[in-house]
Amino acid sequence: MNFTLLGWNFRSTPLEIRDRLSLTEQEQLELIQQINARCGIQESVLLSTCNRTEFYLYNMERPAEELLELLQKRWGIPELLETHYLLKDEEAVFHLFRVASSLDSMVVGEEQILGQIKNSITFARNSKTSGEHLNTLFDKAIRVGTRVRNSTGISKGSISIGSMAVKLAEENVDDMKSKQILLIGTGEAAALVAKSLNKRGYQFSLSSRTMERSTSFSKTVGGNPIDFNEILSNFGKYDIVFVATTAPYFLVTHERIKTALNQENHGMMILDLSNPRTVDEKVAELSGVKLMNIDQIAEIVEKNMRSRIGQKTSAEQIIKEELPVLEASMKRLEAEPVVKDVFKNVDSLRIKELQKALNMLGDIDDTKKKIIDELSKAIVESIVTTPMNNLRKHTEQGNTELLDAVEKLFEYKKDN
Repeated sequence: MNFTLLGWNFRSTPLEIRDRLSLTEQEQLELIQQINARCGIQESVLLSTCNRTEFYLYNMERPAEELLELLQKRWGIPELLETHYLLKDEEAVFHLFRVASSLDSMVVGEEQILGQIKNSITFARNSKTSGEHLNTLFDKAIRVGTRVRNSTGISKGSISIGSMAVKLAEENVDDMKSKQILLIGTGEAAALVAKSLNKRGYQFSLSSRTMERSTSFSKTVGGNPIDFNEILSNFGKYDIVFVATTAPYFLVTHERIKTALNQENHGMMILDLSNPRTVDEKVAELSGVKLMNIDQIAEIVEKNMRSRIGQKTSAEQIIKEELPVLEASMKRLEAEPVVKDVFKNVDSLRIKELQKALNMLGDIDDTKKKIIDELSKAIVESIVTTPMNNLRKHTEQGNTELLDAVEKLFEYKKDN
């Protein structure tokens, strides 16, 4: 199938390295365009989340090792050479289907990854970095992920990173309803935390980099919107802080928390769900502070997901059933350029002969011209459609000899 997957995820790569792989959409596009040109890649899709950075590639001319070295130099991270995984063809497809089904997630059954995959292929389509092969692959992955969820119930009552973060706060802080709680962020992870806080009846303050965004977000998920500048100078009033942003720098610094603790003289629990991390890990060295990052939270989540092992087995069986279907679709794509070319050429001949006939008939009205035009179309389609559908069918089954014969019969040239 000529697919290549190069990636780094929470299993293969430490959090401090994954943090540095985070890119804005513009940076993603620039990087994809660079690697496509340098490595002769026909189609590319980048799946970038807090837990993974994965390049899905179709028809790459250069060796994958050259792409890996290029990315290592681009990011300036030597460890990329040691922590990556490289999968080809069916293994790459199987991996994407597992990702879409949330079998490869920190939280098995979580819903967010399917939306992230949809966003990735939409971005690639709009940017024209993907084509019919990766579009077909990702569309199929989305359908497989949906089927797995509907058939196995693997997402039923699923635990999210956000809900587990709130649960961990409950386990570590006494009488949480009497505590001051702050949520920083307005993205998907923040929404999961807010939803869980609301469900458990906790009041909380909410802040983002703009007051407008905080206010809009609070109308949907709850919380009391607070100006961000006020937050930065008043960390000390909060007992529990959830941080879930995409800021490329530390919002919660060692100095700010140290000052806050000196002012208020009470303990603080901070849970960082950000990508990349936005809480300085040195904060954990301060007396009275308990800091947990997304990997630590996920490790605890995994211990709570043992009951889903049976559902994972059923889900993987569904994925295995879908692999041959995708392979047939990919083989069919090989026939499509020939089919389109045949229809195009035959229609050109039809139009040419139709014009001759109309000239010979002389002056006839538009109604009769339309009838003759539709008749010629019907005749051509009735003759050509059946053999072209047979070509598609046999190509799906791996019969390349028939495809070669049709290319010769109709003088199809692949470089056209």
